Amino acid sequence: MTSQPVSDTENHDDGARLHGEYKVPGGKLVVVDLEVVDGRFADVSLSGDFFLEPDEALQDINTALTGLPDNSTAAEITAAVTMGLPEGAVLFGFSAEAVAVTVRRALSKATGWADHQWDVIPPSVLPTQVNVALDEILTEEVGAGQRNPTLRFWDWEEPSVVIGSFQSVRNEVDPEGVSRHGITVVRRISGGGAMFMEAGNCITYSLYLPQTLVDGISFADSYAFLDAWVMAALEKLGISAYYVPLNDIATDQGKIGGAAQKRLANGGMLHHVTMSYDIDADKMVEVLRIGKEKLSDKGTRSAKKRVDPLRRQTGLARTTILAAMQEVFMERYGAVESRLTEAELGEAKKRVATKFGTTEWLNRVP
Repeated sequence: MTSQPVSDTENHDDGARLHGEYKVPGGKLVVVDLEVVDGRFADVSLSGDFFLEPDEALQDINTALTGLPDNSTAAEITAAVTMGLPEGAVLFGFSAEAVAVTVRRALSKATGWADHQWDVIPPSVLPTQVNVALDEILTEEVGAGQRNPTLRFWDWEEPSVVIGSFQSVRNEVDPEGVSRHGITVVRRISGGGAMFMEAGNCITYSLYLPQTLVDGISFADSYAFLDAWVMAALEKLGISAYYVPLNDIATDQGKIGGAAQKRLANGGMLHHVTMSYDIDADKMVEVLRIGKEKLSDKGTRSAKKRVDPLRRQTGLARTTILAAMQEVFMERYGAVESRLTEAELGEAKKRVATKFGTTEWLNRVP
């Protein structure tokens, strides 16, 4: 049974005081208290440790929110706040979008990390095709309320290339290199770029979450928001990492990983990250077709220079880094250790046979 969002009131009864909070990633805390009267916001009070000029703009935001329908979307709330601000107003440490997230949380239409019971599934060795199938299955389950939001660490043995949902097989993969090195090529459900994966050379994890967690947060900002715990874990290991928009994770010494996402119609969401630990760069460029256009905005002429392994930067064993990541996630979000069920593993094998292991799926974008 999945956890349910926590709210101050379930039915938004007239006169009931609603309270929402949102800590902007890298920014300040935004707090809102309001009531809903006859289906509209009333007695709105915005507060927080942000900075705002001029002072009068705080009341302008409260006024802009007052009277909005309680079914307003995040975009509609953002637009109202933006329109209500005086010309030249300066918002530091927050934004109109952050106000919208906070209001939606007060209404229990957006949730925070603490509103859910989180599970963590430690690494277990599975075929790459099964790992990809599980991403679809567990995302569906979280969206349907059949599983708690979950962090799952991957593990695998066979050398693989996992391509993004919209990538062309012939444009991304060198068939001669794949054949020579015995590589399994698999297509995942999320977008993004190709991943070259050998046993022990990467750290890969998937987050399965309800889309309410990123309600009101832009697609671009959701990447850094969902990986804030990873940055904290890396910092604990002595690595100062940061996001390079849209979806690259880097340090001052180079790129160390990338993220991809997929949102399902049932409200579930997949956030997937692969970080390089000890990549064989020579083999990687024999297996993947990494063209000049892809490198054109990366400030480097060599694909090898773009993959800077965590092993060299930390000197730590892969298992040590994985353990630190799991520990930080569990401490930060109160997560508990979980496991894959026999039913989930059985369904994954079925989907390998009917979808993820088929040539039709692999070559859906030839």
